[in-house]
Amino acid sequence: MLTYSFSDIGNASLYEHLYHSIKEDIVSGTLKPQDRLPSKRSFAKHLNISTITIENAYAQLLAEGYIYSLPKKGYYVSDITELVYSPKSDRVHASCASEASSSAFKQESDAGVSVVKEAPVAYQVDFASNQTCAERFPFATWMKLMREIMAEKSTELMTNPPGIGIPELRAAIAEHLQQFRGMQVSPEQVIIGAGTEYLYGLLIQLLGREKVYAIENPGYTKIARIYAAQQVAVRHLSMDRSGICMEELEQSDCDILHISPTHHFPTGIVTSINRRNELLNWAAASDGRYIIEDDYDCEFRLMGKPIRSLQSLDQMEKVIYINTFTKSLTSTIRISYMVLPPHLMELFQQKLGFYSATVSNFEQYTLAKFLREGYFEKHINRMRKFYRNQRDELLSCIKKSPLSSKVTITEEDAGLHFLLRIQSSLTEAQIQQKAAAKGLRISSLSQFYHGTYEHTVPTFLINYSALRLEQIPMAVELLGQCI
Repeated sequence: MLTYSFSDIGNASLYEHLYHSIKEDIVSGTLKPQDRLPSKRSFAKHLNISTITIENAYAQLLAEGYIYSLPKKGYYVSDITELVYSPKSDRVHASCASEASSSAFKQESDAGVSVVKEAPVAYQVDFASNQTCAERFPFATWMKLMREIMAEKSTELMTNPPGIGIPELRAAIAEHLQQFRGMQVSPEQVIIGAGTEYLYGLLIQLLGREKVYAIENPGYTKIARIYAAQQVAVRHLSMDRSGICMEELEQSDCDILHISPTHHFPTGIVTSINRRNELLNWAAASDGRYIIEDDYDCEFRLMGKPIRSLQSLDQMEKVIYINTFTKSLTSTIRISYMVLPPHLMELFQQKLGFYSATVSNFEQYTLAKFLREGYFEKHINRMRKFYRNQRDELLSCIKKSPLSSKVTITEEDAGLHFLLRIQSSLTEAQIQQKAAAKGLRISSLSQFYHGTYEHTVPTFLINYSALRLEQIPMAVELLGQCI
């Protein structure tokens, strides 16, 4: 059985070290295509680590295409020789870890610690990226506001901000939520943080590591990895057409439920009003239960009326609301926020009020002005129109292509991706490998499931936020060649 050492792994988590170790064996050829990997339980027992660690390592390898799964059979090594950009690594001996570049990772070897540099993978078309086009960002407006902030707030810019965020930004967010999400919250309930991942960590500290956390299956795999890295118990609950499966939730031992009810990723499911009431009743049945509502791309519902947030329906202070500006502005602006129920905000100040701010004054004041003076609303309106045009052009090209008779498209009215089901004798993994060979990056729905799951109909997520309009015909042509 595969054996790896977990001594001297530095700051890396156990699953990260295991992921890198297996990946290196695949890249180097030590593990051959179609080799079967150990089962999670036996591997965990052999290495004397938890099955969660194995699950997260396998999930990352699966997401990157290094391994594939077969239902009721397990995990197998993929054939990566057909990739246009096969992973390559230049290994250089380093006597000091501080000399390593930020893109490298550490790996044990008989000679000592070595640093592996990974070459970035480039694609002609990327259907998996959630980044936005640079020309869509309102640079002129942002620069104007930055100059104004420097002139108006010179003293404040040199003053350490409150750990939960400057009052101006918290007030602007509270007003925005009231106008656009129908949420009645006070600025005192808002906490600003550098990305949702940081906020998840704060919530775990606030609610308790002894709690059992439940997440959606399928779902955004990084959430499971963050909880695993925080060493808390996680349950993966199935979805039905109305949202999280209530029967599984009621039968589970979970205390905290982390969901995205407005637009579930990756399926696009919108949690029904009846299911929302059931979820709120579940949370109200016990003092220690809470729901984390992740509303990450609520701004981009392209058709129909806006969906009310779960928080706006909550009468028992059981919903913690989280959102971010990384989707609505740009992924490089690491500003997110959460809204705590008043009693949890009081507890937060007692337990975690000592934390310093993680977002600079400059960015906070600029964003506050951007929101307060109506620029954010104008930007979102422009982006909705832009993304609607992107989607319509992409759907039109697919409809006019030979693909039209072989695919079914669903969940195209909300968020910035849709699902593409392909009638083909090829598996998802085979289609992905053929796509990669043509410089096309796509994500399969199976990648977002916990454990082994094989769709009878290959299904892919088509994210169009990073596409340029002129790329779309070529993208559809390349996709057609894959099947």
